[in-house]
Amino acid sequence: MNSPCIILLAHGSSDKRWCETFEKLAEPTLNSIDNAHIAYMELAEPSMDTVIGEAVGRGNKDVVIVPLFLAAGRHLRKDVPAMIAELEKTHGARIRLAPPIGENPLLGEAIRDVVMLQLEQAPA
Repeated sequence: MNSPCIILLAHGSSDKRWCETFEKLAEPTLNSIDNAHIAYMELAEPSMDTVIGEAVGRGNKDVVIVPLFLAAGRHLRKDVPAMIAELEKTHGARIRLAPPIGENPLLGEAIRDVVMLQLEQAPA
């Protein structure tokens, strides 16, 4: 059985620099986990539709979306589930929406580590 298609979902922006930030953030995952991709909810490519269509084209109909959002606001409570329902119909895929990364306590620890590193590097 194929491993599921993993989509790291970012909001998206028409500003390429914004997208580059998320693409760089996604690199360790994309390089470590088979069948992992980044996609954007809107305003940038690749879209969820594009990534899911390509996965289904390769014979993989199982998709897990991991939102690169700090909290579940309106987009994750309403917009993304509606998009998922449509994408499941369009592509015949089974799509599971994971909690946003901000709900994982490991992110809090990573933020602490970044802050501690900044404090160490601050001029005395």
